[in-house]
Amino acid sequence: MYSPTSCLGKLSSATAVIVSMFLAATPTLAENNTPLPQSLPNTQPLELNEPLDEFMVRGINRFADRELSRSSEMREQNWQRDFSSLANYQRSISDHRNRFQEIIGAVEPRVDATGFEMIVTQKDFQSGLPILASSAECTVREVRWPVLDGVTGEGLLLSPAGRESVASVVAIPDADWSPEAFVGLSEGADAVELALALVQQGCEVLIPTLINRDDEFSGNPSVAYTNLPHREFVYRTSFEIGRHVIGYEVQKVRAAIDNFVVQDVANQVTRPIGVVGVGEGGLLAFYTAAIDTRVDSTMVCGYFDDREALWREPIYRNVWSLLTEFADADIASLIAPRRLTIEACRAPQVDGPPKVRPGRRNAAAPGRIKTPALDAVREEFGRAQTHYRSLKHEAQIQLVISGDGHGPAASDAAVESLLSGVKLNASPAKPEKLRQHRELPDASARQARQLNELIERNQHLVRLSPKIREKHWKNANRSNVTSWLKTAQSYRDEFYDEVIGRLPTPTMPLNPRSRLIIEEDQFTVYEVMLDVFPDVVAGGYLLLPTDLKPGERRPVVVCQHGLEGTPAWTLEQHTDLFLKRGFAAELAMRGFIVYSPQSPFRGHDEFRAIQLKSNPLKRSLFSYIIPQHARTLEWLSTLPHVDPQRIGFYGISYGGKTAMRVPPFVPGYALSICSADFNDWIAKTTSNVFTSSYVFVGEYEIWEWNMGNVSSYAELACMMTPRPFMVERGHRDGVGPDEWVAMEYSKVRRHYDEIGLGDLTEIEFFNGPHTIRGLGTFSFLHKHLNWPEPK
Repeated sequence: MYSPTSCLGKLSSATAVIVSMFLAATPTLAENNTPLPQSLPNTQPLELNEPLDEFMVRGINRFADRELSRSSEMREQNWQRDFSSLANYQRSISDHRNRFQEIIGAVEPRVDATGFEMIVTQKDFQSGLPILASSAECTVREVRWPVLDGVTGEGLLLSPAGRESVASVVAIPDADWSPEAFVGLSEGADAVELALALVQQGCEVLIPTLINRDDEFSGNPSVAYTNLPHREFVYRTSFEIGRHVIGYEVQKVRAAIDNFVVQDVANQVTRPIGVVGVGEGGLLAFYTAAIDTRVDSTMVCGYFDDREALWREPIYRNVWSLLTEFADADIASLIAPRRLTIEACRAPQVDGPPKVRPGRRNAAAPGRIKTPALDAVREEFGRAQTHYRSLKHEAQIQLVISGDGHGPAASDAAVESLLSGVKLNASPAKPEKLRQHRELPDASARQARQLNELIERNQHLVRLSPKIREKHWKNANRSNVTSWLKTAQSYRDEFYDEVIGRLPTPTMPLNPRSRLIIEEDQFTVYEVMLDVFPDVVAGGYLLLPTDLKPGERRPVVVCQHGLEGTPAWTLEQHTDLFLKRGFAAELAMRGFIVYSPQSPFRGHDEFRAIQLKSNPLKRSLFSYIIPQHARTLEWLSTLPHVDPQRIGFYGISYGGKTAMRVPPFVPGYALSICSADFNDWIAKTTSNVFTSSYVFVGEYEIWEWNMGNVSSYAELACMMTPRPFMVERGHRDGVGPDEWVAMEYSKVRRHYDEIGLGDLTEIEFFNGPHTIRGLGTFSFLHKHLNWPEPK
């Protein structure tokens, strides 16, 4: 006879313990001599010798890996370059340049350039020391320049001594190198002669300060400090509102160019413009030149590479949709036919985020930077070279190899190539070292200023975002349901395509497999698996009430677990104040058919890798979860006891996130309940003052590109219309304050009222923590799924 514990060895250890406890606490039908089939009708036996969650996450990772490997094919389909003339070529790539500018977040108009401001203390000025350092060939000044409202650049301006400059160059150090180190005035940088050599040849050189990878200021004394690199700290507060640390720093470089141009206009000259960078500075030089056609010559040191492993790099290099259109060779095509020098050289090494110090939270994403492999650089360069060759400007792109690809940056050959692009010849003479005239700038204080400016800029944009969303939604007609459905569909499509990322509709056979895992007096449980895409499965637990009658059709409630959970969690016995068992079990005992899906938000870094692999492909974790649910509903609708018109969704915590992101895009769901997650989502993901903000915790996969300017939770809930929607909220739930939840929900209630469906939405506040209450929500399910409540 079947033993319901026979498959426990195939479950995860935590799941097996939960199922064992469940079985120990309940009599089985086997004891009552009521045999049950080992598999559901019309399914194959499920033979899985490992936990479903591990199998699922590993499979999605394999799928994402394959998609990355074929991304070059997808990119080719998105370009139609016209090489017939330079003018036609520029027209053919114009939209790509605009999109590239958007996805790196360099979208705001810069403030008017008024010239570089020299920074000097009153003491130094009165002492006659306005210049920081000098040599016979060069003077060095500390400068500031405006970029955006409330955002400035700071750095060093190097000018030829005793003569007018004949070219302007922005020389960008790696993120961990200060401008002073980059010219040899302090320790900690390579390529210290680069800027001096450029000045020696007659260039005026601006060296900007970058946001570095230290964690000193990554936090808030009233909340917590973390081990986030400063660049990741900016990334986290930027991404949700369509901004990026990369975009901000590209804006700083472009603002510096603005100031060079202002000088030229005043002096009635036109100097050629160059940009050069090492490591992170190489990225910024490369991206700036791709966007800004004023740049005549570009040199990229230790960055150019095949980017299919972008997900292994630090998260602050993650760019939404990048690899659907822009590999490094494609970015180079935005620079063509202007001068581009790629130097294969040693990159500054990054072995991960800062180590966690006492008193700081371990919150940073993993990610490493290593020197690009020479073969990969050559291969990607070859693709870039093709575009220059097609324009008959092949000589304008050069690959310089320093040593074996691991030599120092800014070799003589590379600098010579850069200078040729600004119509200068390199000199073999070694530049003189600088003499320091006064105390160096406080690099730590400057870093704090530059960092805080960007954080505050982001907070300002977050405060503006509700009005931006309101304006964005102005064409949605709420006068009646018909008008709403007609006008809201474009917003639903936009969110799915541009924020979540849409995968093609699955076409594989469902291939359902199942096995009996629990027999209880009021319901039985089958573990189920379905195919979605190659290597991508959907799966979970199906709970069937034991009193189902032949020919009877009942409603289904899909009960979604939270972060790091499994379907077994929705069955387990509880010790809280409200439910004795998991909400899936409780609902099954009320007569609902229940399905508890396994979702791929389990496995710590393993599942978060899916997000990092998918973002450059314009996809996210929910790009897989939505098709999983669509396939699940497709299969559930075939079951003889299921009424496909009465399938509801109820999710807690990360399952609450799912309640906001899946049912609006899966029309088979008749309603959605969000428990322990509904919030002012944009504030939750960007706030630098809220205790439970995602900015301060380790869930580094959470950010969704530009969501704050498109739709927050209120707008997502409105997408459910005319289907019912409910929020379950505990007063002591730390995910957010009641005030945020109530304010966000008020927009939902107003929408349902205005459209004439006010009785289809509810919120239940209760005196409790981050948990299922199961009171108002259960009544909501009974009411809207038309199933009688227990007497």
